[in-house]
Amino acid sequence: MRRISRLTRAAVGVASLALAATACGGTSGESGSGDEGKDDKGLAIAYDIGGKGDQSFNDAAYAGLERAQKEFGYKTADIEPTEGETNADKEQRLSSLAKQGYDPVIGVGFAYAPAMKAVAEKYPDTTFGIVDSVVEGKNVASLVFAENEASYLAGVAAAKATKTNTVGFVGGVDVPLIHKFEAGYKQGVTDTNPKVKVISQYLTQTAEEGGFSSPDKGRAAAEGQIEKKADVVYQAAGLSGQGVIEAAAKAKVWAIGVDSDQYKQEALAAYKDYILTSALKDIDGAVFALAESVEDGKPLTGTQTFDLESDGVGLSDANPKYAEVPGLTDAVAKAKEGIISGSIKVKTE
Repeated sequence: MRRISRLTRAAVGVASLALAATACGGTSGESGSGDEGKDDKGLAIAYDIGGKGDQSFNDAAYAGLERAQKEFGYKTADIEPTEGETNADKEQRLSSLAKQGYDPVIGVGFAYAPAMKAVAEKYPDTTFGIVDSVVEGKNVASLVFAENEASYLAGVAAAKATKTNTVGFVGGVDVPLIHKFEAGYKQGVTDTNPKVKVISQYLTQTAEEGGFSSPDKGRAAAEGQIEKKADVVYQAAGLSGQGVIEAAAKAKVWAIGVDSDQYKQEALAAYKDYILTSALKDIDGAVFALAESVEDGKPLTGTQTFDLESDGVGLSDANPKYAEVPGLTDAVAKAKEGIISGSIKVKTE
């Protein structure tokens, strides 16, 4: 039987991730221990585009699943997306996990919103979670983040690190969520040094075109910005962001990672000296917090916001070169204080 533990908090501090996962594609897998009884099944996650091995968004969710499995000793499941899938495919995936007895069931990414709305109503005794979107439902927890706040800090870092007064932003898909990253980043750059120019580019208009899953697209976009003298490039592009980092390292300019601490990702080790910092989202902590609340018998529901004040977002300083950039550490600390106090209002668009 699943044991019950006390929910100590709804959000935890930003975790540094060091995942070696490299799988990607339309496969599914399960991990954990225990028999096949329903009471031994716990957290299940359904990945967003790019899947496990993106060294970013999806891998952060997987880290939360691993924590839950180790803490609670139950059977977990994580399932990959399929290329060109429809909302009906997502509904089937979520329904299958709920029917098998997994609880909670989390959809990683805003693309799961329509499917989760439909499936949660069919399985009222199962707790569902969705990352990066708000879905109304008595048994749904919407795990959302203040990406704009972390991106503001990334903008401060970029403005301090640039020597050409030109920096870049590469967004995976032209959607409101990624607009938040861009808005915060641009504001952080401008507030720190109005003379710095920001070059922005979105890889695709829709996720189906590969904006979050095509490193070659990210690489090409970054190379174009670097040709225009950008010497710091921030990416919010999922798996495509690996191409941005590769291009920056090849040109020996700075890259800024996203979601996970990409300086610490094994798959990116060859480029880490050029990853100045990463704008972090504690997806790991949010996923684990929901799993823990279900174990406690008091499932989280409604909108759960993870922001800078709660350490739900932040900026990594893992690269020793971060501290060597003149004025960077102090500027970021001051900006963080201003955001938390409310004296700095960070834009979302």
